[in-house]
Amino acid sequence: MGKVHQRRIITETKNKLAAKISEATNVLLPENSGYIIAEPGEKTTKISQTQLSNSVDVTSAKKHFDLLLDFGPYNIDYSLNGRQLLIGGRKGHVAAMDWITKHLMCEINVMEEVYDVKWLHNENLFSVAQKKWVYMYDNQGVEVHCLKNLNNVLHQEFLPYHFLLSTASEEGFLSWLDVSMGKLVSQFNAKMGRLSLMTQNPNNALICLGHTKGVVSMWSPNLREPVAKILCHGNMITSLAINSNGMYMATSGMDRSIKIWDLRRLKGPLQDYKVRTSPRSMVFSQTGCLAVAINNVVDVYEECCTKTIQHAYLRHNIARTINNLAFCPFEDVLGAGHDGGFSSLLIPGSGEPNFDALERNPFQTKKQRKEAEVKMLLEKIPAEMITLESTVDEVDLNTLNTKLTARNSLQTVKPLKINIKVRNKIKKKTLANPSKIKEKILEEKTKEFVKALNARSKDEIDERKSTVSNSFSVLDRFQNKRNKKK
Repeated sequence: MGKVHQRRIITETKNKLAAKISEATNVLLPENSGYIIAEPGEKTTKISQTQLSNSVDVTSAKKHFDLLLDFGPYNIDYSLNGRQLLIGGRKGHVAAMDWITKHLMCEINVMEEVYDVKWLHNENLFSVAQKKWVYMYDNQGVEVHCLKNLNNVLHQEFLPYHFLLSTASEEGFLSWLDVSMGKLVSQFNAKMGRLSLMTQNPNNALICLGHTKGVVSMWSPNLREPVAKILCHGNMITSLAINSNGMYMATSGMDRSIKIWDLRRLKGPLQDYKVRTSPRSMVFSQTGCLAVAINNVVDVYEECCTKTIQHAYLRHNIARTINNLAFCPFEDVLGAGHDGGFSSLLIPGSGEPNFDALERNPFQTKKQRKEAEVKMLLEKIPAEMITLESTVDEVDLNTLNTKLTARNSLQTVKPLKINIKVRNKIKKKTLANPSKIKEKILEEKTKEFVKALNARSKDEIDERKSTVSNSFSVLDRFQNKRNKKK
């Protein structure tokens, strides 16, 4: 217990030192996230999207647009670098585009129902959960794979650091597919009924599911039982969201309440809010803003996890019922998929202004994308390391010590040094080569040494067999009679 306590103290001091260093380096960051500051007597919820687009620059104003489509309701997803947009209509319409330049990459109709769409490790591949199976397409709309092991899928989540595509089906099956190898890592029945809500924890890569009994369960591909359960509501959970650092979770139920939970201690609720009706979708931004979709209204709350908020930060009305929400990474943009198409909304202060170009680069070239893909494959985390407490940045000292002791305990035998002195003997017309004589003598000596070692090892093996044969084993009753007589 003393060693464990010392390790905890060391890790705590290291975490505190890292936090101090990160706070000190925040001064060097070039950009800051800006929010709307209202004048005395005004409310930011009364500011419309047209007023925002008229008051910002031209490039930011072009990020607010609407797509009127006829194959809804639509599910949406942004790529990891926030540059590409993927939309999928329930009636079979699937399209991928560069939403900043409005360049359409591909547009297809799969001629069957589409339940969910998801980008994979880059913008070259995306998966579509169709009526029966899951299909993979490239950025030109060409079908690459048909995954018949994943059937009747309702939701998908991609784990970028593990290269795992996680799916939840209508029959209650959970699946994890390794995209890099094309191998099904794990698949089992969660025994929780129809899995209608699904999201991932970016901190430890656990899959979180919301159920009809008000319980949120967390799953790992290594166990067939939930790693943890939280009773969040007394009735059915309608939406579920986890912030970017995996610290807080927001849930909403049929009782018209939104609760904030601390995932580090699995306790709460930290905050409890009452809304007009039960939300259909919720999502966190990179800076901690919470967007809530209630029928055809989008409410955005600022810093709702750490302190109690009395009113919303921004509000926008859409003519159709909202089906899905998603914040664009590194942009102050919120995407909303609804029955009538897609809407891009401006939310100042929602995006992370300082991005790490070595991890996620919105302005990467083809060469940088290839290098980043190779780097991601080399640094892929195995699925066995998905646990409740992330141990990726720690060293397993017990296994390391056992390996070192096993390596040191091996008996190594070094061959003897042979000193050879060869005299140059001159015969009639030929001169003996001393190097060849040395090689022959060394070969003979090494052969003798190897023979002695083999004889010694055979004697040791015979002694071990004699000792084992004297001791009775449980498996001896399965041997043949001839072997017993011998």
